[in-house]
Amino acid sequence: TSTQLIADSYERYHRSVYLYIYYRINQKEEAEDLSQDVYLRLMDYKPMLRLDTVKFFIFTIARNLVNDWLRRYYKAQEITSYLYDQTARSTNDTEDRLMVRDLMDCERGRMRLLPPQRRKVYALNRFQGKSSAEIAERMSLSRRTVENHLLISRKEVRNYIKQCI
Repeated sequence: TSTQLIADSYERYHRSVYLYIYYRINQKEEAEDLSQDVYLRLMDYKPMLRLDTVKFFIFTIARNLVNDWLRRYYKAQEITSYLYDQTARSTNDTEDRLMVRDLMDCERGRMRLLPPQRRKVYALNRFQGKSSAEIAERMSLSRRTVENHLLISRKEVRNYIKQCI
């Protein structure tokens, strides 16, 4: 009978099937599970089994199960890798944003301590992107005075931020 043929085949080929699967996937428990699955799937082919074809069926099923397992495994690895990269990137982005915000807070805190005219020159240049010439014209100062205010204020803010870090 087919059931007896499957039982005999299990006794005869199970160890070889297990070793074949283990060699391909290199995971003991998974190889044991898959080698058991081979014989469960073999039951689906009961009507077609004969003594001379059973070995062919067993190793074809084993090969297909291994290929399916490997496909799922590498897909899971790919997804895990992607998620890790996204999480790391997201974490780095979050950390970067927090660090930038903290540095901006330090910069603004130090800027408030600058003398009023120097603070205004620094703010116009730093936060509004105004050039020395534009600031000089707007505040009715010489360009050289604006550049001097920028030089001093940048130096003070930079030294303060170094202390914050």
